[in-house]
Amino acid sequence: MSRDPQPTPPTPTPSPSPSLASHVEELSGAEAVVRTLELLGVDDIFGLPGGAILPVYDPLMDSKKLRHILVRHEQGAGHAAQGYASASGRVGVCIATSGPGATNLVTAIADAHMDSVPMLAITGQVFSTLMGTDAFQEADIVGITMPITKHSFLVRKAADVPAAIASAYHIASTGRPGPVLVDITKDAQQELAPFSWPPKIDLPGYRPVTKAHGKQIHAAAQMLAQAKKPVFYVGGGVVRAEASEELRTLVETTGAPVVTTLMARGAFPDSHEQNLGMPGMHGTVPAVLALQDSDLIVSLGARFDDRVTGKTSEFAPNAKIVHVDVDPAEISKIRTADVPIVGDAKDVIVDLTSAFTQAKGADEPDYAEWWRYLDGLREQFPPGYADTTDGLLSPQKVIQRIGELTGPEGIYAAGVGQHQMWAAQFIKYERPNAWLNSGGAGTMGYSVPAAMGAKVAEPDRPVWSIDGDGCFQMTNQELATCTINKIPIKVAIINNSSLGMVKQWQTLFYDGRHSNTELDTGHDSVHVPDFVKLADAYGCLGIRVTKDDEIDDAIKLALETNDRPVVIDFVVSKDAMVWPMVPQGVSNSYVQYAREHSPEFDEEV
Repeated sequence: MSRDPQPTPPTPTPSPSPSLASHVEELSGAEAVVRTLELLGVDDIFGLPGGAILPVYDPLMDSKKLRHILVRHEQGAGHAAQGYASASGRVGVCIATSGPGATNLVTAIADAHMDSVPMLAITGQVFSTLMGTDAFQEADIVGITMPITKHSFLVRKAADVPAAIASAYHIASTGRPGPVLVDITKDAQQELAPFSWPPKIDLPGYRPVTKAHGKQIHAAAQMLAQAKKPVFYVGGGVVRAEASEELRTLVETTGAPVVTTLMARGAFPDSHEQNLGMPGMHGTVPAVLALQDSDLIVSLGARFDDRVTGKTSEFAPNAKIVHVDVDPAEISKIRTADVPIVGDAKDVIVDLTSAFTQAKGADEPDYAEWWRYLDGLREQFPPGYADTTDGLLSPQKVIQRIGELTGPEGIYAAGVGQHQMWAAQFIKYERPNAWLNSGGAGTMGYSVPAAMGAKVAEPDRPVWSIDGDGCFQMTNQELATCTINKIPIKVAIINNSSLGMVKQWQTLFYDGRHSNTELDTGHDSVHVPDFVKLADAYGCLGIRVTKDDEIDDAIKLALETNDRPVVIDFVVSKDAMVWPMVPQGVSNSYVQYAREHSPEFDEEV
């Protein structure tokens, strides 16, 4: 992909404005980009320059407030901005040039859109006079990203730069968070215009509702007080709303059980006795069946994703639904809500706690029978895994020990696949923003750059990238970024020498025909690449672990090493599978604790 600077035509001299007061500062559009970001409080930007964004990179060099981190691929910039945002709750910012530079951001933008991550993407565009002519490195990035952003701006005039970026920042961080794109033509970056702050932000139609209707709150509280088998279904919206403390108060006030989705791990402490764990395709048996057998589901910031519901028509057939979401488009989209509540999760949870206290009066709800059933499931189906039979490492044990030795203050960014599910299952999450992953999009390559962004946002926390040998090879070039910029992340490659989750499905649903899933990176293979040598080439500490008694020492060494990134190649069993599992397309009632305890799977995934 070319990064050759585009030819620059002579910059026209702007006509003086008769109405412009003499004290108003004139800046180029590029200077306005930098100044606006500074005034918005942005500290860190991830990006890679190119011809159409070069005007911005010149004043960026002089900024004393903005730290620009030069990535090795624009996708890495996008995922780093996501990791930064997800670890800190702040808006992540990434920047790229036009054409292929901008399109390389698309995967990360789509990922942020699916997982409601507040992200600002700034891209350069060819001269406005060249747009539509198939000019060198031209792409309609506004059109491309329209379906996967909260909004996309095209800026053709320098005077419009401050308002566009400030508006984008506001949209990204309010209501349901998400990515916003600002595409700026090269002539808009070069021309001069008056700069005043703050700009006028005019967003007709953008009025996110945060305060819920009191009547709906009271209806939900009445249902909760009268239910016999309620469950709180907690999604990532609770994390984005920074509502974990409020959630804990509500849960303890009611005494009802909680399940936390893949995106909500850590929203409610795993150690809490009311937490049943993660629901869904690879959730705990108690969490899956709690939803399935409930008479009331109070959904807080969750969207009834297919990976949670299984076959939607057979999901929780006897449950009434209270659905709380800041985005009205999610209400009743998949499962019709008996009590729809549009509002910010934090505000709604506070109001619901108060309303429930009033609704129950002096009579505490009787959930004793419900808890006896759920505790029985917990006793019968505890989290666990079988030992490997091939003498290789157990991936579950490796990940569990990473969590135990690092502790709850660490940050864990997973790739996508088996290792992602094991990291969600076997690390205990006690606080929000500790677990980062690509939940909705399932993007391979997310982990390393997301961990990098998280470490920039939270430099005092140990940050792990828990990755697969397949995912790691998609974005491992960002190790160079980490080494050069002194971002000492720790990377644990769960190396089963294959595309593990795809292989698991082939084993279960395609008669064990493993078509194109062998990667030749691990045990009894050609080791291409050799991850330890690769780590060394990138200036990292490389370690290979093949025996059980080496696991703890390697993790401890990684935790003690903070002068450079660490890459540990954990050579694990090829045959380990993720259990429990609900096959796609069947009822959650068919959740399987292990393969030998399951009926034959009739439906192909």
